[in-house]
Amino acid sequence: MSWLEPVTLRGRNATLEPLAQKHLAGLVEAVNDGELWKLWYTSVPTPDGMAAEIDRRLGLQANGAMLPFTVFDAAGRCAGMTTFMNVDRAFKRVEIGSTWYAKRVQRTPLNTECKLMLMTHAFEKLNCIAVEYRTGFFNHQSRRAIERLGAKLDGVLRNHQRYANGTLRDTCVYSIIESEWPTVKAHLTFQLEKPRPPSLPAG
Repeated sequence: MSWLEPVTLRGRNATLEPLAQKHLAGLVEAVNDGELWKLWYTSVPTPDGMAAEIDRRLGLQANGAMLPFTVFDAAGRCAGMTTFMNVDRAFKRVEIGSTWYAKRVQRTPLNTECKLMLMTHAFEKLNCIAVEYRTGFFNHQSRRAIERLGAKLDGVLRNHQRYANGTLRDTCVYSIIESEWPTVKAHLTFQLEKPRPPSLPAG
């Protein structure tokens, strides 16, 4: 068996299943919720490009460079995608990235639980020494979400990549290291278990 094998991770608010082409219709529905591909500072597949994106991620999985997941919400609806990527088997490091969620599940416990499940698997099953997160400098929502997890900023890779519109991306690199994991786990568990105020009716 390889170090990074497909696995299903289940929680109260989310389930992560190994990505498959059978998830295509659900993922197209999810990405249409909020038209996420229109955000210039992210790399989210378009509805028409979703099948090719699934093939791309599965191809990287076949080469041992990625372990992609489909994210399902508590009701069993497709809610997005996430991956273990930039896999370093020799030193047991992974990045959690290429993540996007339907607008309806943003700012809910789903992301916190997904990150808790992924990092629990990385640190406690794969024995990783560090888990990395990367995002664009102007993706302030993503940066705040990563910082709320307890990740620390390692630095900024200047002119690291180009966005689809041709502009240059400065990439913010964050990480959580093995010695920090018990505290981060306790923090995320507390966040998930504390009572939440009821949602206000729309209008």
